Amino acid sequence: MTMEDNVAEPTMRRVYWRLIPILFLAVFLNYLDRINIGFAALEMNQQLGFSAAVFGFGASVFFVGYMLLEVPSNMILHRVGARVWIGRIMISWGLVAAAFAFVRSDVSFYVLRFLLGIAEAGFLPGLALYVTLWFPVRWRARAVASYIAGGQIAAVVGGPLSGLLLDHADGFFGLQSWQVMFLVEGFPAVLLGIMFFFILTDTPDKASWLREDQRRWLSETLDAERATIDAAHGRHFALRDVFKDGRVWSLALLFGSALVGIYGMLIWLPQIIKSMGNLNNTEVGLLSAVPPLLGTAGALIVGWSSDRTGDRKYHLAASYAVACLGLAGSAVFAHDDVVAYLCLCVAGLGLYSGTPLFWSLNASLMTGAALAASIALVNTLAQFGGLVGPWMIGLVKTSTGSFSIALLVLSAFLLLAALIALFFRVGPPAADARTVGRASAEAL
Repeated sequence: MTMEDNVAEPTMRRVYWRLIPILFLAVFLNYLDRINIGFAALEMNQQLGFSAAVFGFGASVFFVGYMLLEVPSNMILHRVGARVWIGRIMISWGLVAAAFAFVRSDVSFYVLRFLLGIAEAGFLPGLALYVTLWFPVRWRARAVASYIAGGQIAAVVGGPLSGLLLDHADGFFGLQSWQVMFLVEGFPAVLLGIMFFFILTDTPDKASWLREDQRRWLSETLDAERATIDAAHGRHFALRDVFKDGRVWSLALLFGSALVGIYGMLIWLPQIIKSMGNLNNTEVGLLSAVPPLLGTAGALIVGWSSDRTGDRKYHLAASYAVACLGLAGSAVFAHDDVVAYLCLCVAGLGLYSGTPLFWSLNASLMTGAALAASIALVNTLAQFGGLVGPWMIGLVKTSTGSFSIALLVLSAFLLLAALIALFFRVGPPAADARTVGRASAEAL
C-alpha cells in the first residue's frame, strides 16, 4: 500500500459514511413523493373522476415546472452551497407534496403538479454537482449508485407502504386514504430539509470531521482532476462552452429517451400491475416493489463494475438494452400475466441500473460553473422525456383500453437511448475515469 493509499482509503471511507447515508435518505424521500401519485391514482382517480388522459397529463405537468428552474437552481447551488440550497428544495417540495391531500379537481391537480416541479427543480442535478466536490473520479460511480439507490428503495418500500395506507387508512382525521398517504409521505422531506442546514458540509476544506492531512489530500486530488480536465481541452471551461459542446446535447437526447421509459414505468407501474388481475392495493404495492429491488442490486453491481473498468458508456448501453427487451416482452406477452410481470421485473433491472451511470457521465464533461450549468442543462432538456412518457401512456390507455402499445413505444425510446450510449463520444481522455485518476495522481 502506497503512502497515498494510507490517506486516501480512510479519507474516502469517512467521506462516504458521513455523506452518502444523508443523500440516500434525501433521494429516498424524493422518489417516495414522486411515485406515490401512481398509487394514489388507484383510489383518487375514481373518487375525483379523473380519466387516464387527465391523470397522465397531470403527471407530466410536473416536468414543465421542473424544466423552467433546473439551470438557475444549479447555478444558485454553485454559489450558495448545497447545505442551504438543497435544504430549501426539500422543504419546498415536502410542503407541496403534502398539499396534494387537498386536491379537489383536475385544475388543482395540474397546479400542484406544476408547483411540485418548480419546488424540486435542481435537486438531482444539485446532488450530482455536490458529489463532484467530494468524490474523486475513481470513487464517484459507486458513490452515485449508493445514493441513487435511495430512489429504488423508495419504490421497494413505498409500494407496500402506499398500498397499506390506501387499504387501511381510510377515515383517519376524516380524510380519504389517499389523502392520508400524501400527508404521511410528504412531511418527512420538510424535516430532513431543516436538518440539512445543520448536518451537511459544503466542501472538504470546511469539514471539521476530517483530519488536516485528509482535507489537504482530498482538496488537492479534486483540484488536480479539474486541472486535468481543463488541460485536456486546452483551456478553462466557460459557460458558453456548455451550449457549444455536442456531448451535452447528445447526453440530453440519451437521457431524455431513457426518461420516457423511466417515468412512464415509475408513475404507471401500479396501474399496469392492477390491470393484470384482481388484486387489492396492498398486493399491487408488494408486486410493484420487485422491479426496483432488482434494479437496486443491479445499480450497485454495475456501478462497481463501471468504476473497476473505467467504462461508463458501454455499461449504460447494456443497461438500457435490457430495459428495452423487458418492456417489449411485457407488451408481447400481455396475454400471460405472469410472463408479462416477469418482463416488467427485467425492465426494472435495466432501467434502475443505468441511472447512476448517466449521472457519473454527466458530471465528467466540464469543470467549475460550466459543470454546474452542463449538468443542469442536460437534465433540463432530458425532462422532455418525463413530460412525454406519462402523458403518452395515459393517451394510449384511454384510446385503446390497453397498456401494450404504450409499453412498445417505451421500449423503442429505450432502444434509442442504448444506441446513443453505445456511440456516445466521451471526449478527450479526461472524461475517462481511469485516465483522470492516473493523471491527477501524477499531478500530486
